[in-house]
Amino acid sequence: MDWVPVVFITFKVIVFGTCMFYAIKWHHDQGKKAKEEASKQQGLTERALDESE
Repeated sequence: MDWVPVVFITFKVIVFGTCMFYAIKWHHDQGKKAKEEASKQQGLTERALDESE
């Protein structure tokens, strides 16, 4: 019965580590996506200003 805590703690560390990795990756991807949309919006605004002149 001494192996039960070792197995559960190991499983818990693996699951939490995997979840933390994907949470960080998701937040990083969302930041990159927002930055790309902002630069695209800025490009459209600059293009509209150039055409109006």
